[in-house]
Amino acid sequence: MRHSFWVRRAGGAALGVLLIATLGAVGTGTAPAAVTPRSSAAVPALTWQACAGEFECATAAVPLDYDAPRGRAIDIAVIRHRAADPARRIGSLFFNPGGPGGSGTQALPLFFSLFPQQVKERFDIVSFDPRGIGESTSVQCYPNAAAEQEALAGLPAGFPVGRAEQRTWIRLYADFARSCGARAAELIPHVSTANVARDMDLLRQAVGDQGMNYLGISYGSYLGATYANLFPGRVRALILDGNIDPVAAATGRGEARRLAVTLRFGQDQGMAATVRAFLDLCGAADPAACAFSAGSPAATRGKYATLLRRLRANPVTIGGQVFTYPLVVGLSGVLVYATHPRPGLPGWSGTGALLQQLWAATEGAPAGAAAVSPEVARATVAPPAPLPALRPAIRQDDATEKYTGPEQQIAPVCADTPNPRDPRSYAAQAAFAFARSGPFGPFRAWAIEPCATWPVMDADRYTGPWDRPTARPVLVVNITTDPGTPYANGVAMARELHSARLLTVNGYGHTALFNKSACADAIESAYLIDGTLPPAGATCEQDRQPFS
Repeated sequence: MRHSFWVRRAGGAALGVLLIATLGAVGTGTAPAAVTPRSSAAVPALTWQACAGEFECATAAVPLDYDAPRGRAIDIAVIRHRAADPARRIGSLFFNPGGPGGSGTQALPLFFSLFPQQVKERFDIVSFDPRGIGESTSVQCYPNAAAEQEALAGLPAGFPVGRAEQRTWIRLYADFARSCGARAAELIPHVSTANVARDMDLLRQAVGDQGMNYLGISYGSYLGATYANLFPGRVRALILDGNIDPVAAATGRGEARRLAVTLRFGQDQGMAATVRAFLDLCGAADPAACAFSAGSPAATRGKYATLLRRLRANPVTIGGQVFTYPLVVGLSGVLVYATHPRPGLPGWSGTGALLQQLWAATEGAPAGAAAVSPEVARATVAPPAPLPALRPAIRQDDATEKYTGPEQQIAPVCADTPNPRDPRSYAAQAAFAFARSGPFGPFRAWAIEPCATWPVMDADRYTGPWDRPTARPVLVVNITTDPGTPYANGVAMARELHSARLLTVNGYGHTALFNKSACADAIESAYLIDGTLPPAGATCEQDRQPFS
């Protein structure tokens, strides 16, 4: 689950997560209603080769600019797993693991086992690295990873606290934006979600499918909604799991237009509500299941507040990783994305163990290795949803100068969504968000500040309408207590689309794919295989409760 800027990866394992009064002016950019690929955009030829064990990989050439489809081409890295029952194969199911910034070529092998068995039997499952990301033609703002690491070395982890750190944050991200504008000038005006959707439609044609079958989680829900409205006649089956309100993301409504995108769709509120639920359930659980329990929900909430106060006064070091107040706030908001262990995420019991370890360390107890690895702690974490959240994780291929850095999450968000253009306004946005969601407000507000000085928006980004009649209805799935994409976003998505059915999953965590429900799996399988929708108002329960 590549979580982002709306959900992101750490140390090679996916974490995905989403996207502010005296608030600054919001940049709008130009936004045609829809610019679909011209008929002269050539369908790419895919030459598949074995990769990642039982998977196959290929590279597709697509236009950099769909307004000039015969101009420069860029590469899209593609991966697939063939249907287990080829005699009954229906077609391909495209999968987006979240972000923006999520690498499908890395995520699909990690999370393939989570797909329902019937789906794996009947579909080739296909994913890809969206333009600007990963092994596709990617946004690179520095000559190499070492140069980028040096440029961002003074960046506070999580979010800035106090005026001095705020000035440092603003200055470093302004320098970062200038470097991106200089080194990636040709690519960054073309990395919007709409252009990713256009690429995906070419990939649909390249694999020989007449209609689009799609599963998008977190940010992938926004990509799916964009596809449905750019190519409504090509929809066969679209599942949007862990949703972003498309109007909130693309433009905002009323006074909310003045907010940063993460606050427009309430990600700060989702994190605050889910962490409260985590603390309440931890407090009611046996300490063997949740080590951080203080014996009751109220006492456990108080213990967490005390831990944050202690860390704000005196950070602690465990296993070589310095745990500060903002870092632990960010980790708390992200580690609750999965109630049980998933790659890159320890589950709620593991999160409780980490918090208890930090509690003991603030009391002066000796500490061994951290319950969460330093790679996870340092990374920008947030399973399926917009972040540059914690200190950026930078990974470089030893064989080349190509590297993966925070620009691959920042560029799509800033190219795609309007955000306040005055860096000084983000302190007020953080204060506004703190008033409604505590420390998770500044965490999600400051994550979008890099867009204040970002050099360009994509002129071909899509801003609506969102209600174009699709060939077949869309299935919208959302968990009721979701830290990355709060449930209200699922309700809004189902309302905004022309023809959609909402499936409510009662439970906790970010996306039903990562927090399993056999009921939801059965409904999604039936929908993908034969188009059967659940009845209006349908609900499912999760298979396992937290701390079980």
